Amino acid sequence: MSSQIRRLSSAQSDFKAQFRALLAYEEQRDPHVESAVADIIHAVRTKGDEALLEYTKRFDRVDVSDAAALEIPKDELKRAFDSLDDSLRASLETAAQRVRAFHERQVAESWEYTEADGTRLGQRVTPLDRAGLYVPGGKAAYPSSVLMNAVPAKVAGVQEVIMVVPTPSGVRNPIVLAAAWLAGVDRVFTVGGAQAVAALAYGTDTIPRVDKIVGPGNAYVAEAKRRVFGAVGIDMIAGPSEILIICDGKTDADWIAMDLFSQAEHDEMAQSILLCPDAAFLDQVQASIKRLMDTMPRATVIATSLKNRGALIQVKDLDEACALSNEIAPEHLELSVQDPDAWVGKLRHAGAIFMGPYSSESLGDYCAGPNHVLPTAGTARFSSPLGVYDFQKRSSLIFASRDGARVLGEVAAELAYGEGLPAHARSAEYRVGPKFRKNQE
Repeated sequence: MSSQIRRLSSAQSDFKAQFRALLAYEEQRDPHVESAVADIIHAVRTKGDEALLEYTKRFDRVDVSDAAALEIPKDELKRAFDSLDDSLRASLETAAQRVRAFHERQVAESWEYTEADGTRLGQRVTPLDRAGLYVPGGKAAYPSSVLMNAVPAKVAGVQEVIMVVPTPSGVRNPIVLAAAWLAGVDRVFTVGGAQAVAALAYGTDTIPRVDKIVGPGNAYVAEAKRRVFGAVGIDMIAGPSEILIICDGKTDADWIAMDLFSQAEHDEMAQSILLCPDAAFLDQVQASIKRLMDTMPRATVIATSLKNRGALIQVKDLDEACALSNEIAPEHLELSVQDPDAWVGKLRHAGAIFMGPYSSESLGDYCAGPNHVLPTAGTARFSSPLGVYDFQKRSSLIFASRDGARVLGEVAAELAYGEGLPAHARSAEYRVGPKFRKNQE
């Protein structure tokens, strides 16, 4: 299996152009996908359960006459959990506990303060009523995604978490169902694709409408989430997975090669980049890539990913590596150096930062505790990992005292007249009292 990966150096005269070309990623919007999703969403909005049954039969080869049969009973979730191998069940429980413990620290509390005249201002934090969780099914079965999406929702206090998961040919993945039980998912429906997203966004007689949809999916799911946004909240439109490794050349080269593989194996468009000032170490990593490639079951995918979007880049020093990292704003950033605390302060943009040579990205994917739903394609410049805060909303509280209304009313009236909105001004002036009014009726 070919193990080609480009080598770059920041000392090259054309490095900036090559670096920009390496990072260039423009999401391809397939007109066929867009058209198909638009039709599916329209059908679900107008035909409801009838459309769900039709699409489930067509795409998943599951033929049922009653939409109620699409729901998996709670006791089946419990049986799936109980049926797991002891070791797997214990690992799932450990991961869930760690994810829950981390996210409990994110819970925002309501607050308020009182001014001298008795005016009270504050913020009330409340959870969403209902959240929808999309979980891939079939060959792509990710119980870790169930935990990472459902646990923070439940920690936030969401009243009802609705999960949708396709079951091609009726095959239900027991680990996914077990994770749903463990995470406290309230209802699970065996429906997938754009039709599931539409059902969550608009509701049918069987599947209730939710306030926000989270979770990964294929191109049809991503396009459906894009289209229903506004009618319902969404987490993000995720691009290909990414890893950027900053290494001082002192980590085992095999470890670094495998960390690059860990993202490259997702798909051919995933991106894996290593920044290091030590050219000899880059040679070692390149040799490790060549030697380890044929040991990987997904070698073809990994090799294509590394060839198309991977790179080993020699930098002048770790300061330059940090500067380049801030330009990339990677989803996963491994700071594989002997003293990560000395460098982490220089890193401004990253979905998750894995500090030190022992902190492999895979720990974050499954069980470290922080969420593995992370911003991609440079959006870490302005976005954050999924968290409890995505399932909470904030309402401002304003209680104006009599004296406060007089003081604030004069200010508001001045500004409102300045904006040409006299009704706004008079609304404030009514509460000021006649002797304070500058504009009598």
